[in-house]
Amino acid sequence: MGGSMLEGWLAVGMKPEGVTVIDPRPSDQMVRFCAERGIALNPAHPSAPDVLVLAIKPQMLDQAAPSLNGLVGPQTLIVSILAGKTMGDLRSRLPGATAIVRAMPNLPASIGRGATGAAASPEVTDAQRRMADALLRSNGIVEWLDSEDLIDAVTALSGSGPAYVFHLVECLAEAGAAAGLPPELAERLARATVTGAGELLFQSDLPPATLRQNVTSPGGTTAAALEVLMAEERGLKALMREAVAAAKRRAGELSG
Repeated sequence: MGGSMLEGWLAVGMKPEGVTVIDPRPSDQMVRFCAERGIALNPAHPSAPDVLVLAIKPQMLDQAAPSLNGLVGPQTLIVSILAGKTMGDLRSRLPGATAIVRAMPNLPASIGRGATGAAASPEVTDAQRRMADALLRSNGIVEWLDSEDLIDAVTALSGSGPAYVFHLVECLAEAGAAAGLPPELAERLARATVTGAGELLFQSDLPPATLRQNVTSPGGTTAAALEVLMAEERGLKALMREAVAAAKRRAGELSG
């Protein structure tokens, strides 16, 4: 996710010389990426940055904390995208941390179409909040939350949401193949259908329910399919509620 965000920042004009990547075990791809873009990778004596973006696996926070502590200066803003790790978790591992923004972006941030929910600690100044907003907004939309308590729900909805959509394409393609289409054709049609519908939703001011109704003729083929998808107990709504609730529970389990 951190790499996707960095790609988005560079795409909108962030200067590579102003970026430093700290990765004790960088992949070959990351090494090439930094070399090609002129980004410092694991310098010997990095200075405390204005903004420190934490984009590691949540389970790696304890291991990474000793080296991260040396990067936190008195004016450093921490922007964390660690799922489940609260501001309290971060302060307990990084004693020097004061100003913290918890954010949950998603994968489309790499193409400037991300969706991010963010919450700021009371110590975050107006200038720091504007800085964080500019960084996050360069990757897509940003929704500022009134409470950090809402981050886990954002994680479950939009943070994990792209995977749900990708799985929808898989399932739609498999259903098309089961209906008699060649598998490769079914996948192309499923991919184009979902991306096209997503773009229409992006460009339209109409609510999703209205768009659905507009494409559904009474007694037609779409209506027949929606009778299945909108079934109260076994339809898509019930499955989505269950899936989002499971993701939110897991986000809570990652805390501490």
